[in-house]
This record gives sequence, C-alpha cells and structure tokens, in this order.
Amino acid sequence: MTVSRPTPPATELSVVVPAYNEERRLGPTLDAVRRHLAEGPWESWEIVVVDDGSTDRTRAVAEDAAAVEARIQVVAYDRNRGKGYALRQGVAHTRGRRVLVTDADLATPVEELEHLEKELGEGCAAAVGSRARPGSTIETHQSRTRELLGRGGNFLIRAVAVPGIRDTQCGFKLFDGESARAAFAAARTDGWAIDVEVLRYLRGRGLRIAEVPVRWAHQEGSKVRPLDYLRVLGELAVMKARTIRPAQLAVLRVFGVFGVFLLASLLLHQGRWPDPSSRYLPDSLQDQNQWEWFFAVTAENVLHLRNPLFTDLQGFPDGVNLMANTAMLGLSVPLAPVTAAFGPAVSLALVMTLGLAATGLAWYWLIRKRLGVGRCAAVVGGLLAAFAPPMVSHANAHPNFVVLFMIPLIVDRALRLCAPDARAVRDGVVLGLLCAYQIFLGEESLLLAVLGMLLFAVAYAVVRRDVARAAWRPLGKGLAVGAGVALVLVAYPLYWQFFGPQSYRSVLHGEGTGNSPLALLSFAERSLAGSREAAEPLALNITEQNAFYGWPLVALAAAITAGLWERAAVRALAFTALAAAFLSLGPEFRIPLTDVVLPGPWRPLAHAPLFESVIESRVAMVCAPALGMLVALAVDRLRGARPSRRALGLAAVAAALVPIVPMPLTTVERIAVPPFITDGTWRRYVDTARGETLVPVPLPDPGNAEGLHWQTAAGLGFKLPGGYFNGPWGEERIGIYGAAPRHTSNLLRDVRYSGRAPRLSEAWRRQAAEDLAYWNAGALVLAPQPGAEALRSTVRQLLGQEGQLVGGVWVWDLDGQNAENPAVRE
Repeated sequence: MTVSRPTPPATELSVVVPAYNEERRLGPTLDAVRRHLAEGPWESWEIVVVDDGSTDRTRAVAEDAAAVEARIQVVAYDRNRGKGYALRQGVAHTRGRRVLVTDADLATPVEELEHLEKELGEGCAAAVGSRARPGSTIETHQSRTRELLGRGGNFLIRAVAVPGIRDTQCGFKLFDGESARAAFAAARTDGWAIDVEVLRYLRGRGLRIAEVPVRWAHQEGSKVRPLDYLRVLGELAVMKARTIRPAQLAVLRVFGVFGVFLLASLLLHQGRWPDPSSRYLPDSLQDQNQWEWFFAVTAENVLHLRNPLFTDLQGFPDGVNLMANTAMLGLSVPLAPVTAAFGPAVSLALVMTLGLAATGLAWYWLIRKRLGVGRCAAVVGGLLAAFAPPMVSHANAHPNFVVLFMIPLIVDRALRLCAPDARAVRDGVVLGLLCAYQIFLGEESLLLAVLGMLLFAVAYAVVRRDVARAAWRPLGKGLAVGAGVALVLVAYPLYWQFFGPQSYRSVLHGEGTGNSPLALLSFAERSLAGSREAAEPLALNITEQNAFYGWPLVALAAAITAGLWERAAVRALAFTALAAAFLSLGPEFRIPLTDVVLPGPWRPLAHAPLFESVIESRVAMVCAPALGMLVALAVDRLRGARPSRRALGLAAVAAALVPIVPMPLTTVERIAVPPFITDGTWRRYVDTARGETLVPVPLPDPGNAEGLHWQTAAGLGFKLPGGYFNGPWGEERIGIYGAAPRHTSNLLRDVRYSGRAPRLSEAWRRQAAEDLAYWNAGALVLAPQPGAEALRSTVRQLLGQEGQLVGGVWVWDLDGQNAENPAVRE
C-alpha cells in the first residue's frame, strides 16, 4: 500500500501583520522585518499584511511595500472587523513551515524571533513572546495606570482561560505552520480574545506551548487599551455561553447581575479601597471611627470568648451595651477572623461594599419574582432600590441602613403566607429565622420594613378584597409562628438590650428630625444634580439625607401610577410611597416658603414604644424599593410598545434617574494616629494590670471620636472613658449619644470648641480629681488639634503641672504627679 505524504510547505517562514489605521508605523515595521529576514537564516519567507478596514492610508502603505518586495502580499477588506478576524484571514493566506504573528507597532523587536524558534525546534507547537516571564526586558514602560490595568486584566485572563501562561495578549507569537492554520481556522472570535482561543485550541489537543521572555517597549499610539482586557473577558464569556447548559447559564446570569450591582458599589466606594485603613469618609462625621470600633471590639470579644453583648473598653467604667447599639452582630461576629487578620477598616469596607451589592441583587430577585418583569427592568428597579439617594447618604456612615439584603427575603416570605396554598407553619418558621437574623443586622431598618409592608398590605387589601379575605388566616397563623420562632432566638439578646447593663429607654433626637416637603423633591448632595448648598438646609446632616428623590422621579412615579392604574400592585405601591413620604414629615412640619407649621402625621406614633426612637425622616427610605418596583414595571411595559413610544418612555425614565445617579463618596487622608499610640509608648504611662485608663483630651464624644481610632490602632490594649455610643443618662435612663457627661469632660469639650482656656478655681481642681479617680485615669493625652494650646493650659491648671511632649503628644502621667498635685492627692 502506498502512503501519501503531504507536500511540504514552499516557504520556511510566514509573518502575519494585522494593521488598522497604522499608516505611520506600518512602513518602518515592514522595512525592519524585511531587512532582518533577508539577513537571517531563513531560506524562504513571506509577509502577509492584513488591512483591517483602515480609514487612513494603511492599505496604500502596504501595497507600496508589496510593489517593491514580491514576498509581501496584502489582504484587505472594506470595514473594520477586529483583530481576531484579521488574524484568521492572514494565517489562512500563509504557506510557511513556521508562522509568526506580530503587531504592526513592533513593540517586540523582530530580532526576538530566534528565541521563539529555538522552543519550536524542541517540540513546541507555539512560542509566546512574554513581557511577564523572568528574564524579559521592558525598555519603555506604559503609564502606571495602564500597567496596573494590564497586569490585572492578564491575571484574570490566565486565571479563567489559559492557566500557566502569564502574557496571553503579547502580540509576538511563533507557531508551527500546520498547527497555526488549524487553530486559527477553528477560531470564531473576531476580537482580542483570538489569542486566548488559539492557545486553548492547541492546549486542548495536547500540544506544548512555550512562554519565552522577550524585549518589549511601549509604543505611543498603541491600539491596545487597558480596558481591552475586559473586552477579552467579555468575549471569553460569550464563547463559554455557546457551550453552556441552561442550568449553568442561569447561574452565570445571576453572577452577571450581581456583577452589575458590585460594580456600582465599587464605583461608589472607590475612594476607600486603595488603602481602607488610611482613608476616611469625612461625610461620615465620626461614624466611621465608631463603626470600626464596633467591628474591632466584637472580634476581640468573640476571639477571646467574651460576652459579645457588652464591653467596658469604651465608656469606662460603666461600659457599653453592644446589643443596645448598632454593632451589627449578624456580620461583625462572623467577620471576626477577617477583622483580626486585616483590621476593622477592611471589614467595614467589605460590609459596606458587598452588602450594598447584595442588597441590590436581593431587590432584583424580588422584583423579578413577584412582578414578573424582564431582567433589564428588574436590574433598573434593583439599582434604584439599593442606590437611591438616601441609601447613598447612609453609605457614608450607617451599614445597618445599607446592608438590607434580608429585607426582600422577608417580604417574599410574608407574601408566600398570603398565597392560597401557603404552608403557614413551614413558611412561618422560615420568616421567623429571617427576622431573627435581621434583628442582628439592624432593628430600625426591620421596623421601617414592617411599616412599609403594613402600608402596602392595607392598600392592597382595599383594592383586592378577595385576596385579603383568602389570605388573612394563613398570614395570621404564619406571622404567629414566625414571631414565636424569632422570639425564642432573640429573647435573651433583647432582654440584655432593654434591661441589661447600660440599657436605656429611648433615644433623644431633638426637634426637627422630620423631612421638609422640599426634601422629597430636591436632589441629595451626592446625586449628579445635587449640591451641598442646596441639600444641607433640608437635612439633619449629610448622613441623614433620607429623601431627596428629585422632582423628575416623583413626576415619573405619578405618570407610571396613572398609566398602569389598572394593576392593583401599582396602586398599592404608589400608596406605600406616598404614605411613607407623608409620615416622614414628622410630628409637625412647616409649609415651604411660609411660616405656617402644621401637625405632622407622625404625631400619633411619636411616643409609641420603639417608634419613639426612630428618626422620622428615615421613614422616607421606604419609598426607595416602592419607586424601584414602579420604575421596573414601567420599563418592562415599554418592551412591547411601539418603537417611537418605547424611545419616548425610556427617555422619560432616563430623565428621572440620571439626575440622581450617585457620585463616588468623598474620601480624605485619615488623621494620623500619634506615634505615642502606634509604637506602644502609652504602655509606660497606663498600667492596664491595675485597670488604668488612657484619657484623651478632650474625652471622645460624638463630635470628636478620634480616641476610638487610637484604641483600635493599639489593638484595644487600653480602656477609654467617654466615647461615642448610645447609653443611658439620668434617673429616667434616657438614651443619649456618648457617655454620661461629667464636669471635667464638659469643661474640656467646651475649651476645645471655644479655643479659650478659663481661669479655674480650686473647686474645679477638686472636681477634676474626683472625675479622674472615677475614670481610674493613668494618663491624660493631648494630641495636636484645634484649640490644643487652650486645652494644654486648662489641663495644666487642673493638675498643677506641665505635661511632657512624648511621641507627638502632650502627656500627663497621673501616677508620677499624684505626690506633687494636692488636688489629685485629695
């Protein structure tokens, strides 16, 4: 039998050069390649230039070169199709035993070809020129941003597509000719992912691929942009989707939707992630210090098997009832190892970023499931529910109002109990478990959610009485079961919260905590159309901009309600949003532009248990998911509308939502912790074995809680009097922010804010001695700050002695001064 053998290629080497708008660089590149090949060991060679639909003179330059050198051929077509398409066309026109593909900028010199050929001579099917392998030389670097993005993109590509190859995207690769023609012919990608697709093809057939270090220099005008790495990942996802099973595709879609919400959250928090420990959100006021302290002290309690519901590290000697504060034990407890390993700033940043993304995904899931809308409509609704202006405002400082992923699950379980086939016991048990966990995430947000659900239920029962009649029995039974399950789980923590050490009755918020009607129509400071000057007069502070939906969105919601009035859910949602907005006006409100003050709708609830501690303006946060659902229904309805009507409707939705697109949260460099704390010098002045405390001057309070940052930076090594938390005050045990004030703490606070040191009497010195003894103070520490000179003078008068400048702070060692200070001695 005669065995036929393939005819050997007529050419030793084929060089493929894809080019798009390269008129300036293509000529020198072809000259360089031609000279090198003419002088090199290659007996026969060819160059295939592919003009990828260039709009400049690239094709003419290539044809001019071909007119001079017969071994250059030009492949051209009329429109730009992408690098992948160009390479497929170019390789298909080759005849070489070896095929080299190189970019038109020749960032890797053609002289590096010999290094790649050596690897093919040892049995490899492909040799990849690599900038990332040890031994490579980068002669001209890209900008720092491009380089970081490029490295990150390459890392993701090799992680998900071609493990083991560090630089898949370098445009200098040598192939065995037959393997190259087979691999490129099998490729289907027109874009940048062609490199990955070809390498995967070769590896899938058991062929060896070498990665060779080469010289490389960044070329100005490069067609490869940093974000093209993301395009590669997108093209790889499309390739994968062609072969994926439906169940896998459903999972990927969920991850894709979560990616949308995660990207939005990362953009919002982008300023804190480069270095969470050194970045501060100034619009959080002092809340970032407080929340980091909550996470740190919870980790300390959990890892040392202490009571997670109480600590005396702050507010010494009385301590802090952590269950009566927003310590978010539902997350701070499981994240204790993360906090211990990476610090509370990282834990807080994770909670705020991932929690907000998870909240958006949960609202998306509920909207899609209960309203039956398409994915895009549900994404829009979820984004509005999770990233509405009040949510962004609280993202500065209050994770308990941002991490709300349990609320949609609770709403869904309650709706299950209303179904004709409801299983009241099973669903009631699940509802109880969900509510119990939410209590450890945020009780006030659960209370507001229940209020919103109640408003919706009342409205829906009015418009659908038949549904209400069928639902009330299983709903009532399920709620009773849920309440019983939740109560069993949270009975002891709630007992500790309301009757344990440092518990209190209710929190005083002062007057004017309701919304102005104008706040409902205005734009928040961090909204695209907002400003601090316009928003500040209408809110308690920037963390409490609890409305600010903007008049375009309010108008759109009214139009949606009118247009979809036939749907009972629309009427109930509209009532919920309107009623919540009305309740958020508080016990009384002023009619804008007048001096007329009217009784507010919150007045009947103002002194009711639980409701008496609610900041009334926060009730407007209930509007966010209601508005999100209305917008989702409208967007979904537009899918089936005529093109002109659809375009008009989508334009109206965009006009309402674009003005409230959130801007990234403001971050600044954090106030440095004094070396006295960070290098452990404080240990020479505070005897923790005797229970002594370190007393910052002035004492930490809600207006200046930097002492909490000192404490977390020192690994919670010392205790603090004063602080920023909710605790009792007076015989009535009314809740206040901070520790119960004492004369000396009030004095130091007043001096700091006034900048004036008063002349102190002997009575003040005696009172200081009493207060210092109450706090078991080991040392007073004064850091650089506004009013520092007045504070130093005041402490000098109180103690009768000057402090020492140690580690960047003024220190008064009370143990060393007691013998000389008659006030302290007494």
